[in-house]
Amino acid sequence: MSRAPGGRPHDRPGHTADAARAMNARPTPQLSLFDAVCLIVGIIIGAGIYQMSPTIAAGAGGPWQLLGLWLLGGALSLCGALCYAELASAWPRQGGDYVYLSRAYGRWAGFLFAWAQLAIVRPGDIAVMAFAFATYAVACFSPPPMLGFLRTEPALAAAAVIGLTLINVLGVREGKWTQNLLTTAKALGLVLIVAAAFAAPTRPEPVAQPGAIPWSLALIFVLFTYGGWNEMAYVAAEVKRPERNILRALALGLGAVTLLYLLVNAAFVYALGFDGLRASQTVAADAVRGVFPEASTRLISALICISALGAVNGLIFTGARISYALGADHRLFRWLGQWHPRRATPAAALMVQGALALVLVLALGSFVSAVLYTASAVYAFYLGTTLAVIVLRRKEPHVPRPVRVPGYPVTPLVFAGVCAWLIWSAAVYKPLMALFTGAVLAFGGVLWFWSRRLER
Repeated sequence: MSRAPGGRPHDRPGHTADAARAMNARPTPQLSLFDAVCLIVGIIIGAGIYQMSPTIAAGAGGPWQLLGLWLLGGALSLCGALCYAELASAWPRQGGDYVYLSRAYGRWAGFLFAWAQLAIVRPGDIAVMAFAFATYAVACFSPPPMLGFLRTEPALAAAAVIGLTLINVLGVREGKWTQNLLTTAKALGLVLIVAAAFAAPTRPEPVAQPGAIPWSLALIFVLFTYGGWNEMAYVAAEVKRPERNILRALALGLGAVTLLYLLVNAAFVYALGFDGLRASQTVAADAVRGVFPEASTRLISALICISALGAVNGLIFTGARISYALGADHRLFRWLGQWHPRRATPAAALMVQGALALVLVLALGSFVSAVLYTASAVYAFYLGTTLAVIVLRRKEPHVPRPVRVPGYPVTPLVFAGVCAWLIWSAAVYKPLMALFTGAVLAFGGVLWFWSRRLER
C-alpha cells in the first residue's frame, strides 16, 4: 500500500505491488536432509573422477598409495567442511561465505567475495561442468537434422546452461527434484561401474608405465574432484532444522563421496591393473569393457553426461543465492536481491548468472580454459572463510554455535595452510591467469566504493 497526497492509502499498480512483494519475500526452509545430501553429492561428483583418476594414479607409487591419496583428500575436505558447518549453523542465512566474510572482516570482504562469485567463480564453474557434459554428449547423442546446431561442444554446453537455469527459475521444488533425480542416477551409475569392473573376466596384460608426476600435484587434482562441499553454506536459510541438518548433510555427503571414490578407484585397479589405470585414456570405459564390450563407450559417456548435468544444476541452484545476498545488502546490485514470491526462487539472480555462464561458454570454448579461469580465486576465498572461524570466535564469542569445529584451532589452520599452498601452486602454474583474476577483483574494489557512495 502507498499513500495519496492527502494521506489516504491507495493500492499501487499491479506491477509495482509485485515488485514490492519480490523485494519483501524471503527464503523459507524447504530442503530436507535428503535434499541437502543430494545437493552436496551432486555438485562434488562431476566429471573429475573420470578425467583425473589416471593422472592422480601417476602421482602415486602403488595402489595402496593411490587409495591413501583419495582418503587424504576426503579427510582434508572434511576439515574444511567442519569449519563451514560451524559458520553455517551459527549464521544460517543465504550467501554462505558472503555472510561470514562480512562479519569477520567487514562488508567490503563480503562484497568482494560476492563480486568474484558473480563475475569469475560461479559462471566459470558452471561452464566447466557444462563443457564436461558436452564433451561426452557428443559421443552418445546424435541430434535430428532440425537440431543439427547441437553437434558442437559449445552448443551443447550452452543448451545445458539455458535448460537447467530455466528449470531453477520455475521454482525451488523443480530445482531440487531435478537435483535429487540426477544425483541418484549418477550414484547408481558409479555403483554399476564398480560392479562391472569387479566382474570383469580377465585382467589385462601389463602395459608400459607413463611418466610419473609429484604426489603434491596429484593431491591438488584429488582436492579438485572433492570441490563443492562448501555449497551447503549458500542455501543454509532453506535447510530444515539447520542446527542439526547442516552438519549431518556435510558429513553424510562427504562420507558418501569418499566411499564412492575409493570403491571406483579400487575397481579401476582391479579391472585394469595399477599400470593399466595410469596409462588409460578412457578409464571408466576400459574398466567395464570386459562386461559391456560393445556398449562401454556409449554407456560411460551417458553416465558422465548425467554426472556433469547434476553438478551444473547444483551450481546453478546454490550460486544464485550468493548474488541474491549481494543484491539484498547493496543498492548497486539491488535488482539481484529479489526473491520471487510465487516461485520461491531468486529469479533475477538466476537469469544473470545463467547469462554470464553462457558468455563464458561461448568465449572460453573448452573445459581446460574454464577451469583455469576460476582456480586462484576459489582458494583465496576458501582461505579467508576458514580463518573467519578463528576471527569470529574472538570477535563474536557469545553467538550460539550449535556446531563447533573439532580439534580447534588445528583443524581450520590445517585447511587454511592447504588453501594457501593451492593458491601459490595455481599462481606459479598460470601467472597471467592469476593476474587477470586479480584485475577483476580490483575492479570489484572500485564497485565497492561506488556502492558505498550510493548508500550515503
